[in-house]
Amino acid sequence: MIAAGLLWLDPAYRSEQHATVIGQRADITLADGSKLTLNTDTQVEVSWHLRSRRVALHQGQALFSVAKATYRPFTVAAGKADIRVVGTMFDVYRQQDHVTVTVEEGKVQVTSRAANGYMRTMLTANQQATISADGTLQSARDVNPARSLAWRDGKLVFEQTPLSQAIVEIQRYRRGPIHLQAPALGNLRFSGVFAIDNIDKLLQLLPDILPVNVEEQEDGSLLISKK
Repeated sequence: MIAAGLLWLDPAYRSEQHATVIGQRADITLADGSKLTLNTDTQVEVSWHLRSRRVALHQGQALFSVAKATYRPFTVAAGKADIRVVGTMFDVYRQQDHVTVTVEEGKVQVTSRAANGYMRTMLTANQQATISADGTLQSARDVNPARSLAWRDGKLVFEQTPLSQAIVEIQRYRRGPIHLQAPALGNLRFSGVFAIDNIDKLLQLLPDILPVNVEEQEDGSLLISKK
């Protein structure tokens, strides 16, 4: 009866913490052979249970390559999203409590905890879904994982991306803040593939791509103004 009770409760018998700082990426191999690649400024907690393997993504972005274990599912909790898999490769990106799940191989079940109850969807390869801070689960959409997961290869890919959105991504890899002098500048769009490890080079190139100036301030921040 005690053994049955423990199996039902599924207690954790070990846990481990992994993290990266701003600008750092890290590859981690877990005891079961699963692999995690952590993007910049990411924090995860891995816990091992009798009947399951669980990861809590506290912040940031992680790519998971999960070793198959039919009777011991692998789950990831991020914000109001819960992702359950047996064996697959997928990415989870948490921006505060806004979560995006992208599947490269296999399939995952995504469950969101919304105010009006649970919402579920099944994602297969080359699909992506987003869960908002209030738990709303958007419909699955087709994506190109090579673009969505370009960070794994140290790249940032922009395709007619508004400058305001691009800055959000660039800021993840830079300690000093980046400011727009005027909100309208955020509507400017540009495309290109840039190296994450040389973010400052990308910022130096902006005046050659868009009608803007980039000036470093005394406090180490950058100000982007109209040229």
